[in-house]
Amino acid sequence: MPRQTVKVFNPHEKKEEIYEGVAVRELLRRAGIPQNDKLRGAAMTMYVVAEASDGYRVVYSLAELDSDFQDSEVMVADILNGSPLGEKQGPFKMVAPHDKRPARWIRMLRSLNVQTASSGRS
Repeated sequence: MPRQTVKVFNPHEKKEEIYEGVAVRELLRRAGIPQNDKLRGAAMTMYVVAEASDGYRVVYSLAELDSDFQDSEVMVADILNGSPLGEKQGPFKMVAPHDKRPARWIRMLRSLNVQTASSGRS
């Protein structure tokens, strides 16, 4: 899969880090999830739940991960500063470089699940 590199400032560690991995949009594309001009209508209610092995979970809307909507650069990283992620971080880590707080950066990423929000209608 095509790889990308992103340089970020990690506020928890108070230092710059360079992550390498695969863009989430690429993973979604390969899974057949609507993107670009196909991301409209009912598809706009879809979202991704990212879950860590310790049960920590966060949500991303599909639009947040689509390059037609924004340049989010959210990735599933496996390399940090030129080396594989350590046991406490990896083997995969979700990195959202444009989030102001790294609360949605998930270490020990276990899964990405695409779901659809219910209409809330009775």
